[in-house]
Amino acid sequence: MSAPRRPAQFDLFTGAVEEPPASSRRRTQPVGPAEPSDSLRMLGEQLPRGVYLGTSSWTFPGWNGLVYDHEASTTQLAREGLAAYSHHPVLRTVGIDRTFYAPVPATTFAEYAAQVPDGFRFLVKAHEACTLARFPVHDRYGAHRGQVNDRFLQAAYAVDHVVAPFLEGLGDKAGPLVFQFPPQDPAALGGAGRFVERLHAFFSALPRGPLYAVEVRNEELLTEGFAQALADTGVSPVLAVWAHMPPVARQAKLTRAFEARAVVVRWMLPPNLGYEEAYARYAPFNRLVDEDVGTRDVLARVCMAAVRRDRPVFVTINNKAEGSAPLSAVRLAERVVSHKEEGGQRGAVHAT
Repeated sequence: MSAPRRPAQFDLFTGAVEEPPASSRRRTQPVGPAEPSDSLRMLGEQLPRGVYLGTSSWTFPGWNGLVYDHEASTTQLAREGLAAYSHHPVLRTVGIDRTFYAPVPATTFAEYAAQVPDGFRFLVKAHEACTLARFPVHDRYGAHRGQVNDRFLQAAYAVDHVVAPFLEGLGDKAGPLVFQFPPQDPAALGGAGRFVERLHAFFSALPRGPLYAVEVRNEELLTEGFAQALADTGVSPVLAVWAHMPPVARQAKLTRAFEARAVVVRWMLPPNLGYEEAYARYAPFNRLVDEDVGTRDVLARVCMAAVRRDRPVFVTINNKAEGSAPLSAVRLAERVVSHKEEGGQRGAVHAT
């Protein structure tokens, strides 16, 4: 009996994964994990429990030798790479971005969950229909381009199409369910005050239990009311390392991030590059090109601040942060362990 087909991972910045016809597929060597060095194994053992470091996806052929044991296509990695990825000593979480563009059924989540060990957690992005007040003027939105979105912050839609499949499929391997609000005109949200009211009502209507998180891309939305709404509903803010947002420490202070149920961080881009520029500069993502030691050290201190408060911390890293997300995760793990050994005394995060 043949093995069940594994679901493909979609990455906006690498393109959708398309399966070739079965008749044209060649027999390929199964994807396995790269053999870690003794020092990498030890680093994974020393990384504090509750610190979940990972990447934004797993389908990058350039990770041969870093995550995977041989060079494989994007298509093969989409089918087989997750199991190998999850055996990396440092990578304890991974982002699922495809769910931002369209909901997936519980069966798809269950197939992901079946491929990873018990201690692994997934960071999942909620469908954008929940977080766009008005559809952008972009071809992929078809007839809805520029139109008001009736499903914006509609709890009934989120429960049926986002939360229920997430819970049923991932079970105990569910990490943060991130509602990312792309940059948009605050007026379309009804202004910062009205946005806070709608956000509070939305999360109050969702089932209790899941680890919900909110990421905004408009600095003006980081108000005291926003922080209070998240606190009232038990939702974690996402600390976004992104050019148009304040420094992480300031985001943490404005949103009371360390008082939340979990600390959630997404490290996406250097301050001076856009996605396309970063892709061209960093592909095939097998080495660190522009090391951001300052951000790395801040995130290490964020991790240790969460550990000291007995909070889990999730950090997902994009290849476009420094050039290679797995190597960024390893370097970040090294800094976390260094702070742990020093007692976390050097340069505490001034955010509470």
